[in-house]
Amino acid sequence: MLWCPDWPVVAAGAAAGTPPAAPAAVFSANRVVACSAAARANGVGRGMRRRDAQSRCPGLVVHQHDPDRDARLFEPVAAAVESQAVGVEVVRPGLVAVPVTGAAGYFGGEAALAELLIDEVAARAGVECQVGIADGLFAATLAARRSALVPRGDAAEFLAPLAIGELDQPGDDRGELVALLRRLGLRTLGAFAALAERDVAGRFPKDAITAHRLARGLSERPPLRRALPPDLSVTETFEHPLARIDEAAFVAKTLGERFFAGLARHGLACTRLAVVAVTEAGEERVRVWRCAEPLTARATADRVRWQCEGWLNARDRPTAGIVRLRLDPEEVVGGQALQLQFGSLGRDADAAERAGRALVRIQGLLGPDAVVTPLLDGGRGPAERVRLVPWGEPRTPATAGQPWPGRLPAPSPAVVSPRPVPAAVVDATGTEVRCTARGELSHPPTTVSVDDGPPRRVLGAAGPWIVHHRGARLARVQVILETDDGDVALLLRVTIGDDPQWTVEGCYD
Repeated sequence: MLWCPDWPVVAAGAAAGTPPAAPAAVFSANRVVACSAAARANGVGRGMRRRDAQSRCPGLVVHQHDPDRDARLFEPVAAAVESQAVGVEVVRPGLVAVPVTGAAGYFGGEAALAELLIDEVAARAGVECQVGIADGLFAATLAARRSALVPRGDAAEFLAPLAIGELDQPGDDRGELVALLRRLGLRTLGAFAALAERDVAGRFPKDAITAHRLARGLSERPPLRRALPPDLSVTETFEHPLARIDEAAFVAKTLGERFFAGLARHGLACTRLAVVAVTEAGEERVRVWRCAEPLTARATADRVRWQCEGWLNARDRPTAGIVRLRLDPEEVVGGQALQLQFGSLGRDADAAERAGRALVRIQGLLGPDAVVTPLLDGGRGPAERVRLVPWGEPRTPATAGQPWPGRLPAPSPAVVSPRPVPAAVVDATGTEVRCTARGELSHPPTTVSVDDGPPRRVLGAAGPWIVHHRGARLARVQVILETDDGDVALLLRVTIGDDPQWTVEGCYD
């Protein structure tokens, strides 16, 4: 495995032109997904909220997560590896798998091959990388993070002392499983691997079976022992050659859906996808993508689009447009490995996923606080109980269980204005009503004018209720007004003292 450390940060910095040594982090849904070594030295870590990261590192350079950018800029790295070794597979942007046996024999050993690949990537792509060699993708990935060459057959021994958190690699989403294993006292991969496979299958969630195989140094899935149908490849020929990225994006979606549907008809799912492009000048480009989880139609289309963008934007881009695209399944598994939620078969799940991705893109353009959702929390007044949470942050009430003395009794107003609406409250003599320090009104309210409107007769009133709000003493009063369209109930708020300031806080339905 050849690993480029902190690749999302490297790609984002290259696209933005920021200094490589500057502390930087890439955010998705207001959470850190990758950060540079300089940022980690200041206490920034993966999964941290943006405000926490910036408080620990005030000079942090902020980038938004962009998988298209990461994949497009990674193509020169994959091409550099491919110039020295065959069978190159892109696991994800920043991580490349290379079959080591043949290449190591040709170049004089595994250590010589690792040194050659590091030098080649640095010379051709200008990127630092690390190489690790071990049996299996998982062990080799962890070896690459430590620049280790693990002898054949020693993968389980290499993995045993490593922390159990290594199971939660980017894109695997095993955070809940890792937290569960830690609570059970399983701190290392070796402790987890020592459990019997039948116990793991019977007592843990389904994804624990795959994680248990990885901890033992085995492959993620046993091989599929069945003959494959011959018509799994999908080919698309274009009358007008593809030379623009937007054309490639449109074609990728259609091709990905056809490819996924063809596999599904045979009860299969793809875990290694080969994207083959033929240009008008007869050039052929091939890139293999390896995936930890079976590809969905959207994931297939993403990889086709990323690869086409990488080819069309590369320094050694083809001399002519693409006239033919072919998708070949290099490795497939049984369709039961792709366990979609039942709701994903309908329109609602797809619409929710598309909406979520759109909101994240809006956050990337306008900032994380530009997309918020309301959450009902604790507070004394109706406006205080509504908290706006940035999209992607946990929607957990923070103060709902507190007693909140002086809170407004039920029912709450149906409409609460985002800004205070001025009002004038007077008694029968036309004198403005005020609230004393003892919580009493100077005179019963007779009419109320809202926002310089006509005075409305008060049919009934309740209160006042004293409340301390951000260092100020206020009082709330409920009134029922007579209007041309019927009675209206309002919640009013007034400052206590000789100079009362009345505002409308809410309107009851």
